[in-house]
Amino acid sequence: MPFVDTHCHLDEHAFDEDRESAIERAREAGVAAMLSIGINAKTSANAVELATQHDDIYAVVGIQPNYVSQAEDGDWERVLELAGHEKVVGIGETGLDRYWDYAPIEEQSKWFYKHIELAQELKKPFIVHCREAEADVVEHLNNAAGGGSLTGVMHSFCGDQQTADACLKLGMHISFAGMLTFKKNQDLRAVAATIPHERLLVETDSPYLSPEPNRGKRNEPANVVHTCRVLGEQVGLDIEEMAAVTTKNAAELFGLVLE
Repeated sequence: MPFVDTHCHLDEHAFDEDRESAIERAREAGVAAMLSIGINAKTSANAVELATQHDDIYAVVGIQPNYVSQAEDGDWERVLELAGHEKVVGIGETGLDRYWDYAPIEEQSKWFYKHIELAQELKKPFIVHCREAEADVVEHLNNAAGGGSLTGVMHSFCGDQQTADACLKLGMHISFAGMLTFKKNQDLRAVAATIPHERLLVETDSPYLSPEPNRGKRNEPANVVHTCRVLGEQVGLDIEEMAAVTTKNAAELFGLVLE
């Protein structure tokens, strides 16, 4: 019963003391692949380095919207260089964030389109970070699609039904993280129940967003099992069936080679 954690940040300092142990715990829990996601040029390079050291770790490279104002000369060129690496399976994370508002939305918008264009050029999926900017993100996705479809992921989805439907119409996958398991998030679970099986993914976003029953503790890829179980409960599948569905979706979308 293999799982795929489609979004984690294994290079974060929170893993410095037990990174290899956390990776091993994920394997023991049945996680067959982990996608380590960059948030700037440096962490993207770290993700690629980690991916080269482990057959079951893949990298996604990009500059997250909260960090675009900090991008220095040469950072985008570094991302472009990394994007062609054989262990890089996606571009991002990118998108829009009105919650932290660390960068003007116009600047975030420019970088969002740059990432999508790179992903389309390389024929790789892009990963969307969206926080309190659902309508704006959907507008950008519609513009990028140009009447066609897109190949990407709404990461750690926490939007409403209207947003989910709009993203699905554009061809996007919907990925759920630990927030799906929080007791107060009945509305999010109701949305999850409506997503076609072939568009579902699971992730941890570790070291953040630890799911129940580990909420409040540092998250790690092994915990994707809890989110997968809760997702299965919403769509009427047991955990084995849900794992099979989401792992197949991840493998096909990202071109993963699973043992």
